[in-house]
Amino acid sequence: MNNRLLVLAMAVLAASSTLAVAAPPPQSPADDATKSALVKIAGSATMDSRAFQFLTELSDDIGARVTGSPECQKAIDWGAAKMKSIGLQNVHTEKWNLWKGWTRGTAEAEMLAPLRRPLEISAMGWTGSTPAGGIDADIVTANFFNLEEEMQSTARFRGKIVYVVAQGRPRQSFWTLFGEYAEFLRRLHVAGAVAVIGGDFGFKPEGMHLTHTGILGFAVDVETPVISTTKEDGGQIERFLAEGKTVRLHVNIQNKFTPGPVESANVVGEIPGREHPEQIVVVSGHLDSWDLSEGATDNGVGVAAVLAAADAIVISGARPRRTVRFVLWTGEEQGFRGSLAYMKQHASELPNHVAAVVLDNGQGPVKEFQLGGRSELIATFEPFAASLGNIRDINVTAEMELESDTAPFILAGLPGINLAQDSPEYKYTHHSEADALEAVKPDVLAQDATIMALTSYWLADRPDRLASPWPAEKTAQMLRETGQFEKLTAFGLWTFGNLGQNQQ
Repeated sequence: MNNRLLVLAMAVLAASSTLAVAAPPPQSPADDATKSALVKIAGSATMDSRAFQFLTELSDDIGARVTGSPECQKAIDWGAAKMKSIGLQNVHTEKWNLWKGWTRGTAEAEMLAPLRRPLEISAMGWTGSTPAGGIDADIVTANFFNLEEEMQSTARFRGKIVYVVAQGRPRQSFWTLFGEYAEFLRRLHVAGAVAVIGGDFGFKPEGMHLTHTGILGFAVDVETPVISTTKEDGGQIERFLAEGKTVRLHVNIQNKFTPGPVESANVVGEIPGREHPEQIVVVSGHLDSWDLSEGATDNGVGVAAVLAAADAIVISGARPRRTVRFVLWTGEEQGFRGSLAYMKQHASELPNHVAAVVLDNGQGPVKEFQLGGRSELIATFEPFAASLGNIRDINVTAEMELESDTAPFILAGLPGINLAQDSPEYKYTHHSEADALEAVKPDVLAQDATIMALTSYWLADRPDRLASPWPAEKTAQMLRETGQFEKLTAFGLWTFGNLGQNQQ
């Protein structure tokens, strides 16, 4: 163990020992027992963390894990084996079906005019192919900020490569526009466009000659090939177009769709509660990834933190009042398909769910507990966060993360707690070729896993239950008041976890 880890271990133990100062005075021996357990968990999580070992195995031995692929199934089997080796109980997989599968093929591009040079491109997920051998075509632009008008006149895109730009002022919100983008792409296909450059708005890596991949909506597939190019190559294309020059490309993209349904599964293991085993705290990260690299920061870090948190609690010998259910999701990158399936499969249990904890914001240290719209829980959570001050300062807010597996829990009226991270480098690694093990610092990962372990146990062992699900009407009101309703409707997610309660 290096000196930095030893210092961190001492800090965690010191932080845990101050719980009696940061929190209200203990009211029963159970409170003291909780604090004693947290000290043990902090010690094992910090001084004997296997988090980076787990991440190394996942990244190097399995690598990219696109949902529905053989590699993803290998990761599912690996995750179940790890949970069993840690000593979790009730380890099993819960199968669910993806609407269709997709496999990346080759993606090559060359600028033919006004000058000749190779271009760096990657296909967006669940998008189609050019004819074998590729196509030569001129570029025309379409304005993402004015999709409604662009869809009224698509004839000009026939036989062209459509370069999607964002010009002027948007006439609708970003999320409404992005929700319409799949329909725009379908109309381009009908019109005879041969390829599209665009789709990574708001997510494109900031230079470094990196491309970005991803899906173009929730459970969306597009027959037209859609590609991402680097900031540097895209900048040159845009300058040529602004100068009125004809830009002609050769593009060859070969992907493969697999008819559905395609089977996948979530991986589940538990530490059963000693007093209220029916009450459940979910602790999770997503096992699937994109395929340009190893998927280490998205979301191998989350997977490793979940397993290491479980490991630390088991090693400590502590058993919480309530059940801690550790889940590794698949299908997150296709629109939370795995966690939405969980909500359906466990619908009868949802009234007994207390909260869900998710880590999925890159490779940085945890900086904020985001309570998923549950502002009434801030005062309860703040003393616990303060007790971790010797590890690092962590804010507590009611912010919502609706772009990860917290979303289905929030929609079902539960606290979907996001462990938000300080990850400035994530703009480079997110869905790119840079998403590799080298981007992750072992000591930061160990710290994140420690915080996840302490948070999980604290939530599960509190004398009183942290929260119960809100009724649908109250969740609807909260989402409207916080301005999230438009985003949800844009993606067709306003179904409270897809459980059949649809509030319009």
